[in-house]
Amino acid sequence: MADQELTWRGAVARGDRWLFDVVARRHWPGADRVLPRLGRAANHGVLWGGTAAALAVFGSAGARKAAVRGLASLALASATINTVGKWSVRRPRPMLDGVPAGRRLATQPQTTSFPSGHSASAFAFAAGVALESPGWGAALAPVAASVAFSRVYTGVHYPSDVLAGGALGVAAGLVVRRLTRDVEEARIVPGDERTASTAPALPDGAGLTVVVNSGSGSAAAAGPDTVRERLPKAEFVECGGPELVAELARAADRSTVLGVCGGDGTINAAATAALRAGIPLAVFPGGTLNHFALDLGLAGTEDTCRAVAAGHAVHIGIGRFTPGPDPEDPRAGYFLNNFSIGAYPELLGHRLRWAPRIGGGPAALLAAWRVLRAQRPVRLTLAGRPRSVWLLFAGNGTYRGTGPAPRYRESLGEGLLDVRLVHGGGRPGPRLLAAALAGPLTRSPVHAATRLRSLRVGDIPAGTPLAYDGEYAYAPAALVLEELPDALTVYRPR
Repeated sequence: MADQELTWRGAVARGDRWLFDVVARRHWPGADRVLPRLGRAANHGVLWGGTAAALAVFGSAGARKAAVRGLASLALASATINTVGKWSVRRPRPMLDGVPAGRRLATQPQTTSFPSGHSASAFAFAAGVALESPGWGAALAPVAASVAFSRVYTGVHYPSDVLAGGALGVAAGLVVRRLTRDVEEARIVPGDERTASTAPALPDGAGLTVVVNSGSGSAAAAGPDTVRERLPKAEFVECGGPELVAELARAADRSTVLGVCGGDGTINAAATAALRAGIPLAVFPGGTLNHFALDLGLAGTEDTCRAVAAGHAVHIGIGRFTPGPDPEDPRAGYFLNNFSIGAYPELLGHRLRWAPRIGGGPAALLAAWRVLRAQRPVRLTLAGRPRSVWLLFAGNGTYRGTGPAPRYRESLGEGLLDVRLVHGGGRPGPRLLAAALAGPLTRSPVHAATRLRSLRVGDIPAGTPLAYDGEYAYAPAALVLEELPDALTVYRPR
């Protein structure tokens, strides 16, 4: 068996060298001007990042989604190559005998040869885009193949290195597609939250006041029409901007049930008003992403209308962050989804600042580039211990799923915070990606995760931003994160 394996490896090596020499000897008209430049453009993913930015700026919504899928596939392939591939097969680079001097790179790579990282990144990006948008994928396929071939043409890889890298890249695209598809299919599934038997049934909507955020996503425009038809005696108030929080508080004070139509940030403000007034909340999804509504098990406004009419509701937990030890501090904030300090709030701040000028998609890409280049770890104290972190994350309930895909929760009644910590040191990109791939409750050298009822955070540097449910603010010098089990009653069909 060992002799057969050695014979097989020898045959592959001889075939590799023969193909490598064939490419080196042959003259390819125009290739000397194109292929080396194309390979250099793909260094560090610059070519693919620029392509993704162009799709985000000039493409449709589908093209923007395809660009994000392509970048996620590229990130997964790159992480796999750099953490496993390059160190599992320590293959030397090809000898450059026979490769014309004009083709050779000015600086030769120092890493091992197998597999080709450029090929993996090229095919991962093209596959990720193609699985979401076949038209754009077909346009990118020749470019990806040219980048892969350039690595043999310039003498830095054997053909089998390129083939293995391309196969790994396609596999990364398929994995990301599977992860995101599983998440999307699993999102709208009611969890095991405890039934709220005291929620009133409002068959015609009498006693319900629905506050509609006029500045939310496109779904907010159509949502109220369904509610008016199904619950004709409900009161409706449309507003936006700075008046929204005050209007929610006034509506909560005069209503039996507070309804809200908007995105996650709007629902957060409504949940705060309902919690302080001690009344149930009816959520009519009307934002762009609607993470909370999906995790709760609401597919749309029709579901909520049926639940309000029948009096079907559940108790859910809410996260709270309080500046200082007093739990009744009026400055306390609440989060239905998650809270974070570190890289994500920085990214969110840049995106919110640039989006009005260049659009949401390009702003997100530019913000990510800025954070990965300039972000520094945050030094603070967690549970009395000094820490340096790239990211402190606290979820209202445990988030499921691994990899660079949207995460989801199976239950909002768990009563625990999902606390994640990405340790400082190194560079933020690899650390954040490694933490994402590590899973929700695993440990690694760069990542720690646990579930807690509360956590004290101190010595926060002045000017440090925080984010909660997509909102952006500046953190106080110290705060307490805690979970409030069964704190809010929310309508949901059985």
